[in-house]
Amino acid sequence: MCRSLRYCVSHCLYAAMTRLEEANREVNMHSSVRYLGYLARINLLVAICMGLYVRWEKTADALILVIFILGLFVLGIASILYYYFSMETASLSLSNLWFGFLLGLLCFLNNSAFKTDVKEEATKYLLLSAIVLRILCALVERICGCIHHRPTLLTTVEFLELVGFAIASTTMLVEKSMSIILLVMALAMLIIDLRMKSFLAIPNLAIFGAIASLLFFPSLQIPTNPFALACFFSCLISDPLLDVYFSGLSVTERWKPYLYRGKICRRLSVISVGVIELIFFILAAFKLRDLDLWYFVIPGFSIFGIFWMICHVIFFITLWGFHTKLNDCHKVYYTHRAENNSLDRVMASKGMRHFCLISEQLVFFSLLATAVLGAVSWQPTNGIFMSAFLIVLPLESMAHGLFHELGNCLGGTCVGYAVVIPTNFCSPDGQPTLLPPEHVQELNLRSTGMLNAIQRFFAYHMIETYGCDYSTSGLTFDTLHSKIKSFLELRTADGPRHDTYILYYSGHSHGTGEWALAGGDALRLDTLLEWWREKNGTFCSRLIIVLDCENSQPWVKEVRTVNDQYVAVQGAEMARVVDIEEADPPQLGDFTRQWVEYNCNPDSNISWSEKGRTVKAVYGVSKHWSDYTLHLPTGSDVAKHWMIYFPRITYPLVHLANWFCGLNLFWVCKACFRCLKRLKMSWFLPAVLDTGQGFKLVKS
Repeated sequence: MCRSLRYCVSHCLYAAMTRLEEANREVNMHSSVRYLGYLARINLLVAICMGLYVRWEKTADALILVIFILGLFVLGIASILYYYFSMETASLSLSNLWFGFLLGLLCFLNNSAFKTDVKEEATKYLLLSAIVLRILCALVERICGCIHHRPTLLTTVEFLELVGFAIASTTMLVEKSMSIILLVMALAMLIIDLRMKSFLAIPNLAIFGAIASLLFFPSLQIPTNPFALACFFSCLISDPLLDVYFSGLSVTERWKPYLYRGKICRRLSVISVGVIELIFFILAAFKLRDLDLWYFVIPGFSIFGIFWMICHVIFFITLWGFHTKLNDCHKVYYTHRAENNSLDRVMASKGMRHFCLISEQLVFFSLLATAVLGAVSWQPTNGIFMSAFLIVLPLESMAHGLFHELGNCLGGTCVGYAVVIPTNFCSPDGQPTLLPPEHVQELNLRSTGMLNAIQRFFAYHMIETYGCDYSTSGLTFDTLHSKIKSFLELRTADGPRHDTYILYYSGHSHGTGEWALAGGDALRLDTLLEWWREKNGTFCSRLIIVLDCENSQPWVKEVRTVNDQYVAVQGAEMARVVDIEEADPPQLGDFTRQWVEYNCNPDSNISWSEKGRTVKAVYGVSKHWSDYTLHLPTGSDVAKHWMIYFPRITYPLVHLANWFCGLNLFWVCKACFRCLKRLKMSWFLPAVLDTGQGFKLVKS
């Protein structure tokens, strides 16, 4: 009997352990993280239920009991919808809305009599553990790669919990309820600010936390549960705060829900921002009712109020002008959508970077004016004013962050000019000669292919095309001089010069690299650089010369001695001796075709380091090429921008903007970094050099 019982028990234990081992193998890391999230949610639910029970027990308020039972009933319905009807979205929406509402009730239904209750102490510890579990879950999800970041402003969970919390505040007086609803809106703006990784998002988070905890809730003079408030705030902030580090989305990907909106929606958003700013100014003006410090309040508000108004007229015009330029970019983007052009590239080609760099400084002045006006007109007993202040700060911070990041990530403007002279033979005096008839058709086809390839290159990278000249009889020196100088004089529609000028040449060249022109003339690199210095002057544009000819190496070597301009030469080196049985002899146009394919096709399998190549790539850059930065707005650029977009009454702020442009607070670090980059380019020239315009210079 004992032996049989022992056998049954051991068999059951073995079966149970075997099943547990199989289950453990089936559960992966994603399931474990999900269960951790469930644990945090259940912990929070228990804390809410216990806290509401304490409040009903101490106050004997039947309404709390009704709400508590109704909350459990709603959560039960949500569970039924989730597990039996597979209505996951509706179930989660309903449960998140009620979580926010019940947590809000727990915050606002507080009393000093609750502090001595043991169950209230347990509720506090449960809320603290819910905070720890929620933050731990969010951190583990990102470390283990369980989160797929998608472009969004507010998630559905965040929005519904915020709405539920705002609804819970309606149990108080209208003024206090309105203050809390506006504070919830400010928290929503802060979450978006963090998710967009704005430059000033973290300081905004610190300001929000300090004002809300130390000034806002004490001004309402209502008993609140600090543990419930901390739990609500931490659970909502943890995800966007961690995403500041973990999110790998680019600037335009993060801002996609806004940048890709329709024209009317974006215009309405600008008008809404203007209305919110106006409401904040009106609320700030209520400070004038404080007659105890009239000698400080009236002069201070008059001076800083006028400064605020001027800055925010500029702010509104800047936002409106940004969306006007963005509408133009949208037209081009949707027209060329089939060519796989991204909105980033379109915005770069339209000079959006230059606009954003200037706008960043102007928005910074608006943000500074708001902070100063808020400090001067601070109203410690007005919760609505504090909430409005906390709404305006993230809004202006987001605008500043958008302009800051677009100004740093977008490529500069670029213009290109191509010259194709299809000659393969030269007379002894260096003058191109007419081709034999049997070669004319073949060379015409090859030349047409080169023109199509370079036009594809210009179109793909949104490079403004000055022209593509094709001449079978060659170009004279005067003709080429006139065309190149006109090309080098080109400017953007906003006034400043282009950041990059690309000059492409394919044709015959002498052994020293000079271009062979009609009439026995030749174009030397020194002559071309002299024209460039004349037109470029003190402006920091750069010149990239792309050569598809048999003697490009001399120019590649010569450009490395240039030390006063930013110039690069991308050339081709053709094999002199080729085994005809293994490969065709290289011809003009082969390098252009491969280089364009490499820069226009992300899936290209072209390898420039491959051994036995008949066409090799070689490039050289000037000595200070690594010092190049995209053009930063100068004083004259800011002045031109001002005259185009703003009324004359705002002109005095030009000097302030110029002063801000001239600040260089980290010049020592920049100087050291510049020296390191120069050493790298002179000693260890990379095989692939990214130009920052979307295409690369390469060497074999």
